[in-house]
Amino acid sequence: MLYQLSVILILALLLLAVMRRVALAIGLVDKPNARKQHSGSIPLAGGIALYLTVALFTLWQPAWLPHSEAYLLCISVLVAMGAVDDAFDLPVIPRICVQGAIALVMMLAAGLRLHTLGYLGGNEEWQLGGLSLWVTPLAVWGAINAFNMIDGIDGQLAVLSSIAFAGLALLFTQGQKTGLTLGCLGMIAALTAFLLFNLGLLGATSKIFMGDAGSMMIGLTVLWLSLVATQESRAVARPITVLWLIAVPLMDMVRVSLCRLLRRQSPFSAGRDHLHHILMRRGLSSLQALGMSSLLAMLMAAVGVISEVLLLPESLMLLAFLLCFSAYFALMREPRQNLAYTEQHSVDR
Repeated sequence: MLYQLSVILILALLLLAVMRRVALAIGLVDKPNARKQHSGSIPLAGGIALYLTVALFTLWQPAWLPHSEAYLLCISVLVAMGAVDDAFDLPVIPRICVQGAIALVMMLAAGLRLHTLGYLGGNEEWQLGGLSLWVTPLAVWGAINAFNMIDGIDGQLAVLSSIAFAGLALLFTQGQKTGLTLGCLGMIAALTAFLLFNLGLLGATSKIFMGDAGSMMIGLTVLWLSLVATQESRAVARPITVLWLIAVPLMDMVRVSLCRLLRRQSPFSAGRDHLHHILMRRGLSSLQALGMSSLLAMLMAAVGVISEVLLLPESLMLLAFLLCFSAYFALMREPRQNLAYTEQHSVDR
């Protein structure tokens, strides 16, 4: 396994370096403006490099993921749309339609759907039945946009998604799913390579952004692996556990969307109301905000994995999660003047 992970890391580093040059040559860059506060034009090719790494790895080791052909088709379409969105800012409706089509392929070609929520109410399993045809696309949309929305400061998307993949790797290891464990660790290796560029650890001139192409692919991959972990006949975890692994992106998306709707704004509108924006308004630097959000994500994921290993009641795990979300919502509340500020000074998402 160490050999495969080393290959993935080196391949990702090479592809990131190449795609960075390509993006600069064709003008696929993120330029600073009133709502994007970074220095210089940054290539938006991290997601494309990550996609190429994952695709080449999957072609090399197709057995790591059941229905790998369907997965490759879905991420190829999603990354293509994301790249177009990065270049031209697509409207919301086309993005939703493509995400819905991807959910359909996932259900029909791979047979993956959210058909059970587990034993959340005690001894009776909450089966979705025919509702799974509607709930699964909603889960696809939620996962894609949760990770897309959290990509607001350097390193945050890569670190939070790596935490989710690490949690899934532990669950697959416990369930003796070696191939899936390798896939999760491979994603972490590729994201580690991206972090070296994104955080400027290879030099300030090497900086690169993930872009919508990468963030949406990551969200779909996390969901895909989560469904394999919880919805297959030989499941390695219960559905409620996954909520703990993606707690921070999920809670941030739900809170931001609800707050925008209460302000009679579109949940898809831009705004400085995400977790990292609030932490930075409270005096933290960008790096400190990254550390704080990462620590919270690690704590939540650890609770989920430990609860799964100990087989704590699912109803108790759900109650604890809802209490954590309520506390998160309360702690993220801001005075009215700050809310007015978020409406007047919008950023990426």
